[in-house]
Amino acid sequence: MKYLVHMDVNIPTDLPTDEVAEIKATEKAYSQELQRSGKWPEIWRVVGEYANYSVFDVESNGELHDILQNLPLFPYMDITVIPLAKHPSDVK
Repeated sequence: MKYLVHMDVNIPTDLPTDEVAEIKATEKAYSQELQRSGKWPEIWRVVGEYANYSVFDVESNGELHDILQNLPLFPYMDITVIPLAKHPSDVK
């Protein structure tokens, strides 16, 4: 199942800088592991924002939910999930 996910990150300004750096480093490692596994095949930055649009390719709603909840930045994100279906005009 494929999903388009918009993640808008809002880290509190009073969070200690070293804690933010640690969270970001852990987030990067986790997201790259998911990318290498094929579960997170695309990630696109939103220009001028601390946000992204990503495509996830997972087995179920539950798997996507678990992946998103395990993101270290999850507590600081507003997330929108859009389930995707194959378009009948797609030539692939």
